[in-house]
Amino acid sequence: MDVARAIHAFIEQPSSGAVYNLGGGRANSCSILEAFASVEALTGIAQEYEYVDQNREGDHICYISDLSKLRSELKGWDITVPLPQIFEEIVRSWRDRRPAA
Repeated sequence: MDVARAIHAFIEQPSSGAVYNLGGGRANSCSILEAFASVEALTGIAQEYEYVDQNREGDHICYISDLSKLRSELKGWDITVPLPQIFEEIVRSWRDRRPAA
């Protein structure tokens, strides 16, 4: 929803050559392990994964998008859907599409 709203805001307020970082920002971010825990809490199903205590070469250890330019240049745009709600919507969507047992 927020990505679509950002694109719409840019179409309504275009700026030639503008580049924006679009992500969750600090308040709406989590690690992959935190995401697994959130999904487990919502579904009651343990996530299967293998943890390797080594950073992937060239990968960010931590990245959080700075949304200040987006917020200042695309008037009226901001995050409206918090991360926990996104997880809930994804889980509900998968449940709705899952065949009945």
